[in-house]
Amino acid sequence: MPAQKLPNLLFDFGGVIINIDYQRTLDAMRRLHPHGDTIAFTQAAQGEIFDLMETGRLTPHEFREGLRTHYNIQATDEELDAAWNAMLLDVPAERLALIADLRAQGHETALLSNTNQIHIATLNEGLRTQYGFEHGIADALDRVFYSQEVGLRKPGEEIFQHALREMNWKAEETLFIEDSFQHIETARRLGLRTLFLPPPHTIIDALPAAIRAFPREYAPASSLS
Repeated sequence: MPAQKLPNLLFDFGGVIINIDYQRTLDAMRRLHPHGDTIAFTQAAQGEIFDLMETGRLTPHEFREGLRTHYNIQATDEELDAAWNAMLLDVPAERLALIADLRAQGHETALLSNTNQIHIATLNEGLRTQYGFEHGIADALDRVFYSQEVGLRKPGEEIFQHALREMNWKAEETLFIEDSFQHIETARRLGLRTLFLPPPHTIIDALPAAIRAFPREYAPASSLS
């Protein structure tokens, strides 16, 4: 009897591999506003300008001008970039080590991330400096799919279908690891198995158990819904 295929692992980036704090960007943008207002950007929902940036339909220059126009943010390019990047925290070494170990075991891996040109450049430079990753997070995985480059974003079904098609993966043989529930819901509709990771859960405490449970649906106790 042939050995059972190991599940493919499809990772989100922010909140799964990298620690992230959206409030830090909201606070930083508020400090740049003359009346202390901030931007319409949260984990669950965001304004159109952010959708356009994340799907590559705005350049960084247009995005900065959009922040100034739509939100009356008064700042230099450098100040805007610093505020926008404030949400980006660290990439713990133990998470990268776990992914490397899973790849060595034979799991195929990919990243599926809603992100943008400014964040990509900052994250990849940080990974290059800290871990020597010449191509940023792409060095830690078999394939990377950025919404900015694909022209699609989660929770739309099309970006999931694109990633599955490009990887030649079947949905039912793939585990999607994500900290935003609206993206989990799309993955489930498409037949992927899912691991929902709300704080304080991480891939360190939850992913090994989810892989052992596969193909049965798994979730840490506090993330059941």
